[in-house]
Amino acid sequence: MTVRNLIEKLGLEVLAGCDALDNEINGCYCCDLLSWVMAHAQPGNIWITIQTHSNIVAVAMLTDISCIIIPEAISVDEDTITRANENSVVILRSKDNAYVIAGQLHALNI
Repeated sequence: MTVRNLIEKLGLEVLAGCDALDNEINGCYCCDLLSWVMAHAQPGNIWITIQTHSNIVAVAMLTDISCIIIPEAISVDEDTITRANENSVVILRSKDNAYVIAGQLHALNI
């Protein structure tokens, strides 16, 4: 499945990274501790986090994740969106909480 397909299936809002919506998805990682994500997320994973500062872009690039999903309609800093766009990092937003998003992803066999 691609990020583009995921957006359609879950009704996610695209905040950044429109040029990378064809990234392939191969799993999911839920965590808010950046150093832990760097050590454990796998390339191609979706990353669900409440973190919104620009450091999430660097972590996404280091881990080569497919996209970041921000739950609960949390606002994302403009600097973060700018850096994500500059580096082709997809940031999506959902009104749902991380638990609900993870359940939706599981139902899609992700």
